[in-house]
Amino acid sequence: MPVDLLQSVAANLWAVFLIILFFGGSIFVHELGHFLAARRRGVHVARFSIGFGPKIISWQGKDGVEFCLSWLPLGGYVALPQLADMHGIEGESGVDVEKLPPVSYSTKIIVFVAGAAFNILFAFLLASIIWVAGQPVTEEEQTTRVGIARPTIETTDGRTVPGPAYDAGLRAGDIILAVDGRTVDSFSDISQLVALGSGRTADGRREVIITCEREGRKLTAVVHPRLVGPEELRDIGLEPAVKVMIALVQAGTPAEEAGLRPRDIITHIDGRPVNYSGFIADYLRNGEGRKVDLTVLRDGRELMASVAPRKMTDPDSKSESYRLGLQLRSAFTVKVVHVPPWTQLVQHVVVTWRTLVSLANPKSDIGFSKMSGPVGIAERVHAFAKFDIRLVVWFIIFLNVNLAIVNLLPIPVLDGGHILFATIARLRGRALPANFTTVTQSVFIVLLFSLFLYTFFNDVRRITRDTRADSPPAANPPAAPAGPEQPATPKP
Repeated sequence: MPVDLLQSVAANLWAVFLIILFFGGSIFVHELGHFLAARRRGVHVARFSIGFGPKIISWQGKDGVEFCLSWLPLGGYVALPQLADMHGIEGESGVDVEKLPPVSYSTKIIVFVAGAAFNILFAFLLASIIWVAGQPVTEEEQTTRVGIARPTIETTDGRTVPGPAYDAGLRAGDIILAVDGRTVDSFSDISQLVALGSGRTADGRREVIITCEREGRKLTAVVHPRLVGPEELRDIGLEPAVKVMIALVQAGTPAEEAGLRPRDIITHIDGRPVNYSGFIADYLRNGEGRKVDLTVLRDGRELMASVAPRKMTDPDSKSESYRLGLQLRSAFTVKVVHVPPWTQLVQHVVVTWRTLVSLANPKSDIGFSKMSGPVGIAERVHAFAKFDIRLVVWFIIFLNVNLAIVNLLPIPVLDGGHILFATIARLRGRALPANFTTVTQSVFIVLLFSLFLYTFFNDVRRITRDTRADSPPAANPPAAPAGPEQPATPKP
């Protein structure tokens, strides 16, 4: 068997192991919180299951609790017949609830909240590990300096339109300070806030307010995003400043005569910063062949090179233009940052909350089609595992924070729904009608299962589309979730 194939099989097996370990572990931790809290508060536990539906394997504990692993990986549950009648998805418990003692309101709240609390504790533990081990990031994504404001962008429907940011007056070198009044610390923040934005003009056009700094002056620009890419996300045509590296020096060209070499980093041309790989071609286009001074970094030393462009024929377009004889590429620099665990958790809470708010806002362009289920989550873990296990851990932290918040939403079937029903019963002084709770739970079971199927087919469609694109593997860590791909596992 070829070495490359063996390595590929090993990498895939490693990714599958990580998916089972971390995704399954997150579900287990959530249910363990419910289980331990129930046992501590004297609540009868009928069953502890990872997954739903038919059982793969089960066994009876000494205390009478049935432990099982089930076929549908939609989450898991702890069957607590004293607290909620969930036989529609958990099956019959075989316990006469009327013979069990009543459970206090405080006990109900503690047990229902315990799952989310354990997810947060688990996330904090993992975040502490990442704090010590470090999180790999690209330097370019940590800046808010604009490398290029594209004059044109291509929309989802294939049309080429003026770049929204360029059209609004933003230019390379601008430092983005805020998006819609929210301070940004990285280009990921900028992309996320634009994609999740819900601003619109009176006539319905998409709108985002960008605050930036240019040469010491603070400026505000009103930008009208367009929908781009197969996921139809808002975009304004901005990209971060990146280092520009020489990939190839063509023989017999001005670049070779000037002593330029592959792997040189071009930082300036005629004193102007080079922030994206196409900047030099754009600059030469307006230079009419005059000599230019390049500032380059080579092995940490700064060098100067004067180069006179020469008219050459482009092999693709067959057109003539002034060129240096270089092939350039963006040089992304990976560094390791050590972010305190509490800061990591706050960042994940903010991303999750912004996504949920955008999802609920009819003026945004974020809908259920942007959500991911177990298949999408597994695919993301697989992608991160190819680069660095620390990225997998980072994503699992995000997933656990996400699960904690989503499960506390006041939606029937979720923990937050149980808390809502318990609170209403507490306020009215008596339990809610059994028929009402049964019908409500049944309706939301159907809705959540439908959502699972919807996200399942969307994930499969998305993965199939990306596979058909047949793009070569990136040399940089894959981008972290920016919000739209919100995990949508109904109940962990």
